Amino acid sequence: MTSDVLVSETFVSVQGEGKLTGTPSWFLRLSGCNLRCTWCDTPYASWDPEGEKRSVASLLDEAKSTGVRHAVVTGGEPMIFPQLPLICAGLRDIGIHVTIETAGTVFPGDWTDLACDLMSISPKLANSTPADDPRDPLRVWAERHERRRLDPDVLNRLIAGFPDRQLKFVVASPADLGEIEELLSRLSGLGPGDVMLMPEGVAVPEPASVRWVVQACLERGWRYCHRLHIELFGDTRGT
Repeated sequence: MTSDVLVSETFVSVQGEGKLTGTPSWFLRLSGCNLRCTWCDTPYASWDPEGEKRSVASLLDEAKSTGVRHAVVTGGEPMIFPQLPLICAGLRDIGIHVTIETAGTVFPGDWTDLACDLMSISPKLANSTPADDPRDPLRVWAERHERRRLDPDVLNRLIAGFPDRQLKFVVASPADLGEIEELLSRLSGLGPGDVMLMPEGVAVPEPASVRWVVQACLERGWRYCHRLHIELFGDTRGT
């Protein structure tokens, strides 16, 4: 296995989503994905993967040089990269807290010692499928995405394997709530505080447009997931 990995971007910013919102972090965005969400906000790491090959050693040197104590390994889909355990172990060895952001569709069986302090899982709902996306005129990705987007067995393994975890659902309408509840009924070991709802979009939402999301969280004990980086920087790369 080569130690080089395709990297879309690295940067230092504050974590914009989830339990660690506001935490200064070094972000490593790996380029490549096994899904094609129609609303993906990082198409340069999924629909059209771009970047440069970087050695794991160079990435660890960069992370250490930033001086921040948290790292977010994201994508794309970081779990499709065989170098991920090496990257995460190296980050942990230099004293950095590791968050992995994944859709929860891939978890190789031999990754029994994957170093991860917060497993941030974003299961993809039906609203993510590129049904009539012009980037997929032959519907190749629409069918592939729909087939791959949910794997309860993988989700249950991730939940069982990482006691500090969060499930972030991108929601577009109240119709998504039933799908979330049906999926949660097939998962074990979660508490309401592990579940987060994040409104779809790349702009700060109007309060009236997300009132239903807030109400759903209040009724179920789930968490509302804000996108702080969108509020601070807009839909901008490197933030």
